[in-house]
Amino acid sequence: MTSPEAHTPLRVLLLEDDAAEAELITRELERAGVAHVAERVETEAAFMRGLRRFAPDVVLSDHALAQFDALAVLKTVRAQRPGTPVIVVTGTRNEQRAVECLKAGAEDYVLKENLARLGPTITTALSVREPLRSLSPRQREVLLLIAQGYGTREIARRLELGVKTIETHRAAVMKRLDLHDVASLVRFAIRVGMIAAAP
Repeated sequence: MTSPEAHTPLRVLLLEDDAAEAELITRELERAGVAHVAERVETEAAFMRGLRRFAPDVVLSDHALAQFDALAVLKTVRAQRPGTPVIVVTGTRNEQRAVECLKAGAEDYVLKENLARLGPTITTALSVREPLRSLSPRQREVLLLIAQGYGTREIARRLELGVKTIETHRAAVMKRLDLHDVASLVRFAIRVGMIAAAP
């Protein structure tokens, strides 16, 4: 199977305040054969702009920048771009922080001394999410609300659409994902990082 990044360059949003470290990361992606376009940002404000404007396929985040750590990044991405994988790339070996990041929805916690793991991690993250990319923005929105526990009428009210329209979107989502009930939709949303699993 061809990896998802083989056809269209991935949009990679890289939160890293050290230009030399960012260069090492992008070189590793090239070495691993991950065709990409990277945008490096250093601050929370630039990250927020990049998330909206650049619409990344994947986010690579340093563990801790001043005032904006990986946990804040994960929370922001889940709220603004649910389903976008976040990989923490750090020079800090800290098992407790790694566990916290993974529990918060990070795809992986990759040490900068072991960057060879980055390419395979991205490929795996995107292959799991490939079915999600086949959905329209409105279908993803409906899926997210279903996974959050909203019923058809409440989703219709929130999106200011008719109940029949929501039912049509839900049926289209189930068909595209080859899922047949709400529980399966919720499990899929958890697996691709749209929502967090219950603690």
